[in-house]
Amino acid sequence: MALNLPPFANTPIDDIPQIVEEVRSTFFTQKTKPIEFRLKQLRKLYWGIVDHEADIIEACKKDLGKSVFETQISETKWVENDIIFISKNLEKWAKVEKPEDIPLMNYFMRPRIRKDPLGCVLIIGPFNFPFNLTFGPLVGAIAGGNTAIVKPSEQAPASAAVMQKILADSLDPSCYRVINGGIPETQALLAEKWDKIFFTGSANVGKIIAKAAAPTLTPVTLELGGRNPAIVTKKADIHLVARRLLWGKIFNAGQVCLSQNYILVDKDVVPTLVAELKSAMADFFPNGAKESPDYGRIVSNQQFSRIKKMLDNTSGKIVMGGTMDAEQRFIEPTVIEVSDPSDSLLTEESFGPLIPIMPVENVDEAIRIANSVHATPLGLYPFGSKDEVAKILTEVRSGGASVNDAYTHGVIPTLVFGGVGDSGSGTYRGRASFDCFVHRRPVTTTPGWMEKLLAVRYPPYKGKYEQYARMSVSKPNFDREGNTKFGFIRYILTLGGGSAKRGILRAAALAVLAVALQIALGRTAGA
Repeated sequence: MALNLPPFANTPIDDIPQIVEEVRSTFFTQKTKPIEFRLKQLRKLYWGIVDHEADIIEACKKDLGKSVFETQISETKWVENDIIFISKNLEKWAKVEKPEDIPLMNYFMRPRIRKDPLGCVLIIGPFNFPFNLTFGPLVGAIAGGNTAIVKPSEQAPASAAVMQKILADSLDPSCYRVINGGIPETQALLAEKWDKIFFTGSANVGKIIAKAAAPTLTPVTLELGGRNPAIVTKKADIHLVARRLLWGKIFNAGQVCLSQNYILVDKDVVPTLVAELKSAMADFFPNGAKESPDYGRIVSNQQFSRIKKMLDNTSGKIVMGGTMDAEQRFIEPTVIEVSDPSDSLLTEESFGPLIPIMPVENVDEAIRIANSVHATPLGLYPFGSKDEVAKILTEVRSGGASVNDAYTHGVIPTLVFGGVGDSGSGTYRGRASFDCFVHRRPVTTTPGWMEKLLAVRYPPYKGKYEQYARMSVSKPNFDREGNTKFGFIRYILTLGGGSAKRGILRAAALAVLAVALQIALGRTAGA
């Protein structure tokens, strides 16, 4: 039975400046800085998600045709697990940190690193995983001690309305608010001053966000997409390749920024791959994708038309699928064999269930094509021998990579995630979500008794350089040819470790070994 979801309503534009000012003012009251406050807000958000799970499932079904299982594993349980993990570790992460590798002369100045909140942040979420990719950054912002305004995607209106209800019911409204709306409301938000903007979405909109942030030098984290390549050699297990890459394109009906945009396949195994894709499709959807409760729909008519146009414009040949239903916004998982690297199915991000396959002669050709299509994609998916995979990882850049699978690196909740180059800037997830929303602030405290040692810095400087050099100038451990120098005396004093720290560790290990040996010999003698 359908639930009565809250209605979606645009936030009045005239109200936006006042809402932002209220949330910004709250930050300066220091209310969000105590760790206990942050933990309570995170825990309340957790229970808000638990209590509204039925609404979340219904909203994702309404917006994206998403199945209950997909919603649970990629939306509700994902965020709940994220909150639990961060809550368990927050006190440890937030502690003042003693930096490593401080020179002896500076050690007595007690250098420390504080983890300070950034301030009032703006989080703009996407439509494809509306709760996960909007609440995920919010969890990091709360953990970091910030106040936040959340702007969900208007393309998933049911989900946006439920998010607004969850935050209103669960969190302190003076610290965290939702602004709903489309382009005008987003423009009004971008006109405000922020201490950070976190955006997840397309590269085109990412450019708009970055441009809006530039005049005030507002830092931004951009989680964008990419024309992600999968590279399959003849040494790969083609049966596994088909099942895993097909899953990557049927999950959420292919509306996943991490999924492969195209597959470059050794020409000798193309027929086998196509046959295995058809077999996997029959296994996953015995009655067809359209009749399956496990296969989603495209989010909007606009996105449906965009994907359809890409398929209409390709010069490739459809070898599997191709069925569409505009009324249901249904697009069947579709495999297309293409021969031209400039085909739009390769050069444009499909963000849908299209699976272009392009035959290649060898790994070198695949690498060359991948680098020409998109030099810095969000994901990379190599399948082949150990040496082939190593070569691909070395010669093709990407935000992340999953070897022998489809975007595994993107579905580990505690593993750092982010793009590189024009596929994104900045990272989050797990510990990185906390780090994303704090400033690592170095602080020193210089005691009065150091004044005589510091006198070297005060004018007049005549004759003081020698004293400074004795205290602070390091000697290189390399020669003029760039080769490492490893002196005999240093080798002996550090027990071959090369540094004082390694030498101490080795000496400690030898001491423990000596004691253990003595105990063992004593027991032998006693026997």
